[in-house]
Amino acid sequence: MSPVVLQRAWAAELDTATLYRLLKLRVDVFVVEQECAYPELDGLDLLPTTRHLWIDEHGEVVATLRVLEEHEDGVTSFRLGRVCTAVPARGHGYSARLLRAALAEIGSATVRLNAQSYLVDMYATFGFGPDGEEFLDDGIPHIPMRRG
Repeated sequence: MSPVVLQRAWAAELDTATLYRLLKLRVDVFVVEQECAYPELDGLDLLPTTRHLWIDEHGEVVATLRVLEEHEDGVTSFRLGRVCTAVPARGHGYSARLLRAALAEIGSATVRLNAQSYLVDMYATFGFGPDGEEFLDDGIPHIPMRRG
């Protein structure tokens, strides 16, 4: 296996150890580093339509994102979330690589996300634009964004 590999799995394809590593990274970043006590285990990770993408570096999950399907009035759209990178792996473009892969899979369908406000410009480079007013989520400013 090469040292840095982009991985992808539907929820049902995840083995227990991989799911644990994905959740651990998210807790390390969002709950511990950003000091946000919130329900990370939200019941969405194992839905049949949930996709997980991550970067594996020498057997460690160093970056991840989650793709959720949303359905309204017979139209399928998608929501990206839980985008994060481990502190030692930052600055290598891993989040961008994950975003490109997820958006390639989604194609031209509408995609939404809630960006931490300081990342709005980064998401704009992927075609996202603001889709509402800034709001606080666990004390961190976010802006809803949409592509398509």
